[in-house]
Amino acid sequence: MRANPQKYRTGLNRVWHAFGYSLSGLKAAWYEKAFRQEAIGAFVLVPLSFYIGQTWLEIALLAGTVVLVMVVELLNTGIESAIDRIGPEWHELAKRAKDTGSAAVLLSLLLCIAVWAAAIHTHFFA
Repeated sequence: MRANPQKYRTGLNRVWHAFGYSLSGLKAAWYEKAFRQEAIGAFVLVPLSFYIGQTWLEIALLAGTVVLVMVVELLNTGIESAIDRIGPEWHELAKRAKDTGSAAVLLSLLLCIAVWAAAIHTHFFA
């Protein structure tokens, strides 16, 4: 079996190819309904973070939690894809891998909601 050609690339050539692979990953993720919903939400929430955030730290926290949700969703999609590649049959470890990936997405969403709720409360009601 031949090694992946990416393993032999160095310097800017490696960076350039890695960037292309990352864009391919984002394109593939776009076909996942959950990622698409989160990306559309990010197109609204990231610019809104500049309005709601009163300092650069608040802006970074608001925008960062939104991006964190997308990052965790990408990782969850990767886990699910790898498990699905192994086979369609039910297995306890496959279920555990998918469930823990889903739990990670849930926790990142709850963190995002909590940060945004606190910022909105502080900005508009305090």
